[in-house]
Amino acid sequence: MTKTLRQSGTLLGFAAIIVFFAVQLPETFLTARNLINISQQLSMLAVVAATMTIVMVMNDFDLSVGSMASLAGIVAATVFTMDYPIWTALLAALLVGAAGGLFNGFLVSVIGILPFVATLGTLTVFSGLAFLISDGKTIFGRDIPAGFSGFARGGIELGDVRIPFLTVTAALVILVCWFVLEQTTFGRRLYAIGGNKEAAHLAGIKVKRLRLLAFGLTGLGAAGAGLMYAARVASANPTQGSGLMLDAIAAVFLGMTMSRQGEPRVLFTLVGVLILGILDNGLTQMQVDSYIREILVGLIVIAAVAVASFSKRR
Repeated sequence: MTKTLRQSGTLLGFAAIIVFFAVQLPETFLTARNLINISQQLSMLAVVAATMTIVMVMNDFDLSVGSMASLAGIVAATVFTMDYPIWTALLAALLVGAAGGLFNGFLVSVIGILPFVATLGTLTVFSGLAFLISDGKTIFGRDIPAGFSGFARGGIELGDVRIPFLTVTAALVILVCWFVLEQTTFGRRLYAIGGNKEAAHLAGIKVKRLRLLAFGLTGLGAAGAGLMYAARVASANPTQGSGLMLDAIAAVFLGMTMSRQGEPRVLFTLVGVLILGILDNGLTQMQVDSYIREILVGLIVIAAVAVASFSKRR
């Protein structure tokens, strides 16, 4: 498999998906309303996938992002019930996310636990905390301030088009992650760690510290996505972020198939997010059962990992 074929294959598949749904759903799929709806639906996944890219650059990954998103939403909603200002709840949730990410980084970089094992354990811990704090119940809209949930319903008017604030937020996060990874010394060092951790250490790069910080940023992104989700549905429950982890990893691996060196890149991750979102939107409109979508995502993950792994061996 040549690099050109590998890189173009995913993009051609992406184009084929768009053409398929455009033909099957000519009256609804490519309308401005549907495209904006897709962007809003994907905003949470885009934030998680973009920040997940930061740790996957180092050949690490974080299985706990979904449960962290749920926990952050529960923390914010719980603070709301105490009649504290909105900024207090947001800050509390983001601090919990950063702390959880740093804890993951500590387990991986300092203690030396494999990322799969460490984040699988914290996935359960964060999920358990979300259930404990909420008593296993959903915190409904009457406890959510209108100013918080109103953010998810608002947008920027551009002529006849209204760009949702959630979409704008996701775009800003993607831009920041791209800048950090592609334009800063910090990002170049993360790529060096991903290439060879031992060589990076010998070159004077503080591997443990950077891995710790990278996991902290991923936890912060997961918490931000949890806040966005809670605002969108005007409620919080301890399982609402459960689907984010698999989709985020799938998006990053899809992006890796388009990278020349098979490395994670934020903009390619965004294409992976779009593939998953458009597939989900099209199948939903065609009234295909949700379990078919789960099967397809699983197959996409297997294919993307296989292609990325094959590319790195060449």
